[in-house]
Amino acid sequence: MLNKLICAAESVSTITGRCIAWLTLIMMILTCVIVLLRYGFGYGSIAMQESVLYLHAIVFMLGAAYTFKADEHVRVDVFYRGFSAKKKALVNIAGGLFLLLPFCCFTFYMSLDYVGASWRVFETSPQPGGLAYVYLLKTLIPIMMVTLIVQGLADILKNLAVISGKNTVEGH
Repeated sequence: MLNKLICAAESVSTITGRCIAWLTLIMMILTCVIVLLRYGFGYGSIAMQESVLYLHAIVFMLGAAYTFKADEHVRVDVFYRGFSAKKKALVNIAGGLFLLLPFCCFTFYMSLDYVGASWRVFETSPQPGGLAYVYLLKTLIPIMMVTLIVQGLADILKNLAVISGKNTVEGH
């Protein structure tokens, strides 16, 4: 049961991360098109420039849980890299319980009014010709927190399995 829960949570992170990764390619191609149009043909578009910013935000915010799952996040591991598997698991649990989850819950809660205010007026870009979806962009904040909370809980459960010697979810 515990393994199924962990695998389900991590599957969501994996599927989301792999889909979002393709947006990086689209963002790169769009950036090249913008540069070509601007410097090759003298054509500029605020909406196209903002769409690169939106894609970057989507990649960063919705890819965070996948990055965390893959253990590719930033870590100061001066001591950590020399720890045993059980000691690493203890550090990961403590980090999840006392840093990640409180931060994510606080940020989620604090973002609700911010995002709600944006939705109430269907906030648009302040730039002439900009995109009319700022409210959708801001919605990524609480979504990011939810995905990190789910992945953080899966990571805590996975590390509890390591400590208890029941590490059977390897590879998820």
